[in-house]
Amino acid sequence: MNFSSDARSGPVVESSPEFVQLITPEGERISNPELDPWVADVTDAQLTAWYEDMVVVRRIDTEATALQRQGELGLWPPLLGQEAAQVGSSRATRDDDFIFPSYRENAVAYVRGVPFADIVRVWRGNAQSGWDPYKHQLAAPNIIIGAQTLHAVGWGVGAKYDGVDSVAVTYFGDGATSEGDVNEAMVFAASFQAPVVFFCQNNHWAISEPVGLQAVQSIADRAPGFGIPSLRVDGNDVLAVVAATRLALDRARRGDGPTFIEAVTYRMGPHTTADDPTRYRDKAELEAWKLRDPILRLQRLLDSLGLLTPELEARTQAKADEVAAELRAGCINMPDPEPLTVFDNVYATPNATLEKERDQYAAYLSSFDSSNTTSNGGRS
Repeated sequence: MNFSSDARSGPVVESSPEFVQLITPEGERISNPELDPWVADVTDAQLTAWYEDMVVVRRIDTEATALQRQGELGLWPPLLGQEAAQVGSSRATRDDDFIFPSYRENAVAYVRGVPFADIVRVWRGNAQSGWDPYKHQLAAPNIIIGAQTLHAVGWGVGAKYDGVDSVAVTYFGDGATSEGDVNEAMVFAASFQAPVVFFCQNNHWAISEPVGLQAVQSIADRAPGFGIPSLRVDGNDVLAVVAATRLALDRARRGDGPTFIEAVTYRMGPHTTADDPTRYRDKAELEAWKLRDPILRLQRLLDSLGLLTPELEARTQAKADEVAAELRAGCINMPDPEPLTVFDNVYATPNATLEKERDQYAAYLSSFDSSNTTSNGGRS
């Protein structure tokens, strides 16, 4: 893959059917002169830490799926197979960058320090948002496909006018690129040279629709049409993802505007726990992608470097089990929210209409108290 540059946007990846890769599926470290400098400082300790991140996140994912099957969660969007894309990109950010996720970025939430129970809180139906967005610089999960890209651009323009070098990073899937919101966000980002990283996780399936039905060329090819440079990277290669994200973040901090990253990965599980992928996906395709498993790939690299010790494996597994146990306990023991809290945080400031609705709902709830129940013959 070749890079070109121009005075306004800096390095640009020219269109190619392939993607940038630094670790092969066999765990071999390969060189890329354009991206190598962005990970030249990566230490053995960081590699093992990213390995732990991915193992723990996969354990969170399997535990949450089990909780949903057991009736403890209403729904869960698995990220199985996308760990490297999410861990690598989020580990490249700074604490003052603001991240705008869709609804599958549970690994990003983990990296950002969101308490484990809060990751599943919204899926249990206990909150409108699982965490405080400003505490973690991470917006609430966004179910409206692609809407978060507009929010990211708005935040990025604000950061630019504030004179800070913080960057907005927004995640979305391949299916979202067909939504108007994503395209409109790119128009505004390019026009205002907003410090935004558009991070597309191309996991090959928009629910039951394969990416080939909506993208006859690579998705990364779309962004240059808006004036946004793009990179197409192996999303199952955590090192390549880190390098690509660092490059994009650096461009934004220097004032060179937005960058679009297409991380080519694969959703090995269902779209959500309400989905049955066996109805539309060939088993052979899944088996082929299992050979490109992001955790197995990094595990092989660590082994080749002499870093995959029994101690590391035991420590990582213990951490994963500990997190899963805390997640389960936090979920099962989560108290139900008070009914009137449904009105909290709907608007930034109180207003008369909302207060009227709150009073009406409070009056409705009070009609079910013990005295009224008794006087109505036990009816509620």
